[in-house]
Amino acid sequence: MSERPNRRSFAARPANPEHWIKAADAPRPSSDASGFTARLTIDVTPELRGRIKIAAFRRGITVADMVRELLAREFPKVQGDPS
Repeated sequence: MSERPNRRSFAARPANPEHWIKAADAPRPSSDASGFTARLTIDVTPELRGRIKIAAFRRGITVADMVRELLAREFPKVQGDPS
């Protein structure tokens, strides 16, 4: 019988198990809500989506970070509001 080639598939485990553990230590996006986040889905045109992605790329940030900053700026926390 021929010997099976030793190939790694795209889902192969990393050689170092410590890498798996350290991957979970990656920093989470900062949030004023004690680390909890909620997903928000909106519908935009493909043209607007493209403009948003280009703007984020030019600023060197992710679309998610850019939109979070925009929403935080547009809807600041008001003293006395719950949350």
